[in-house]
Amino acid sequence: MVAEAVVQASSVFATFDKDGDGKVSAAELRGSMTAALGEDVSEEEAAAILATVDADGDGLLDQEEFSKLGAAASHGGADGVAGDEADDDEVRRRCLKEAFAMYATEGGDEGARITPASLMRMLRKLLESWTEKMELEECRAMICRFDLDGDGVLSFDEFLVMMMGNV
Repeated sequence: MVAEAVVQASSVFATFDKDGDGKVSAAELRGSMTAALGEDVSEEEAAAILATVDADGDGLLDQEEFSKLGAAASHGGADGVAGDEADDDEVRRRCLKEAFAMYATEGGDEGARITPASLMRMLRKLLESWTEKMELEECRAMICRFDLDGDGVLSFDEFLVMMMGNV
């Protein structure tokens, strides 16, 4: 399971690293986030996000620094230092809600679900440079791993469990 997570993290990193130089620039981060969110992400926002985990200060994210972006959402801050726990939980929940919304179908807070089709749609957007596209059955299998109630879709609560690594 750890090896699988490393492969997935490498794939996500490679998707963001558009020029393949082993580093993610603010422009690459902005472009990938804009494509994923479906709305414009400003240069300032992308630079600020990058700066929170840019340990060596070179203005670029290597794979280790990039992985801290996900850890920041899971652990309440890019540097791993806990501030006010209630604020950290709220920030983490808001970030995860935004990530969930990228993949979910329409339906408001209560009705939104990640379906195999919505997952496939977003992965195809994110992985458009890959020659091998994600198929619906593969998306069903991915959802099945975290579908705790067996309804074939992921609710926000199931998404939280998946993102927090509690399965």
